Amino acid sequence: MVASAETSLRGIKAQRRRTLWEDAKNLPNLLTFARVLMIPAVLLLLSRGAPRDCFWAACVYSLAAITDMLDGYLARRQGLVSVLGKFLDPLADKLIVAATLVWLVPMGRIPAWAVVLLISREITITALRSIASTEGLVIAAGDGGKIKTALQMIGIVCLILGYPYRIHLGVDFGEVDVVHVGRLLIYLSLVFSITSAAQYMGLFIDAIDAKNRAAPPP
Repeated sequence: MVASAETSLRGIKAQRRRTLWEDAKNLPNLLTFARVLMIPAVLLLLSRGAPRDCFWAACVYSLAAITDMLDGYLARRQGLVSVLGKFLDPLADKLIVAATLVWLVPMGRIPAWAVVLLISREITITALRSIASTEGLVIAAGDGGKIKTALQMIGIVCLILGYPYRIHLGVDFGEVDVVHVGRLLIYLSLVFSITSAAQYMGLFIDAIDAKNRAAPPP
């Protein structure tokens, strides 16, 4: 009986490994893995510093942003939402944003204090989400977080480009220093970052209080 139980346990573990491997091979998660692999490509191109290299770095970063939108959509559309994907997707997002912003600081394109605030916000919210998950609470992200993400994405692309470009969108804006545009967008994203974080913390506290009130007395 003991041998049978051990065999059964090994079978369950093997099945779990196979399931995880199958999850790793589905298209949404492959896109997420690809996004992680794009990080060194962006940093390498940025380190070269030439306008052409920065342009291609911005293209790679933009492609990574597209995969970020695409992998979640495909996972939901094809019924491929997985625990692995739920872990990897936000991790990949935070890695590429943090790595790129940190890399841009010594290049003089973004002040260190802004990067510290952005990364601190992400760490704080991630920690709160982890606690909420442990407590069995689901706290939906607000619109402020989505606006923050959009501003941040466009702002980082502008910072990566790093050189003046002639902008003509029906009207000739002349030569525009996209670094200034990128900084402005990052500063705006900081406003939404802080306000959305404060909103999330408020919802978190309310949810914890409600759970504690509903709990039976010891």
